[in-house]
Amino acid sequence: MTGDASVLGSLHSVDGAGVVRMEDLLDTEVDDLWGAITDPDRLAHWYGEVEGELSQGGELSQGGEFRVRIALAGERTGQVEACEPPQRLVLTMRDPDPQPGQPEQTVIEAQLIAEGAQTRLVWEERGMPVNLLPAYGAGIQIHAEHLADYISGRELRTVEARWNELFPAYEALGVS
Repeated sequence: MTGDASVLGSLHSVDGAGVVRMEDLLDTEVDDLWGAITDPDRLAHWYGEVEGELSQGGELSQGGEFRVRIALAGERTGQVEACEPPQRLVLTMRDPDPQPGQPEQTVIEAQLIAEGAQTRLVWEERGMPVNLLPAYGAGIQIHAEHLADYISGRELRTVEARWNELFPAYEALGVS
């Protein structure tokens, strides 16, 4: 996708709060993708450094609290609200020091749907200001693309260049 502004997401307003929804089909089985989004060692390769309450298997688990240093967004704390391996993960993310106009809390829900040897990822993030959705859309898509790059063994895309391609595309997309 490098060099184009193809969007994976859509932007929505629900009860006055912003929602970004990404959908992508990844070339991996559902259990591998589940590990990539719940195992701190694997998350560090594409999303950020995670530490906190983990299952005996070393993964994020129901009710666990964690801290993450997200490469694109800084430090956040969170809690695992739902953990249904290998299909659904719901996280509440809190920004300990939100900038003016930024939300203190968002919710991320990831759904994984096996489709043969591939897995469909549906990533929805809720709770952002509607006026900032194009920026959130671009940033969340970069995370989704980094996950796809990691799964495929490719080098992660350059954030700044990708942002410059995606942000105008998300501004043009508009909010439904």
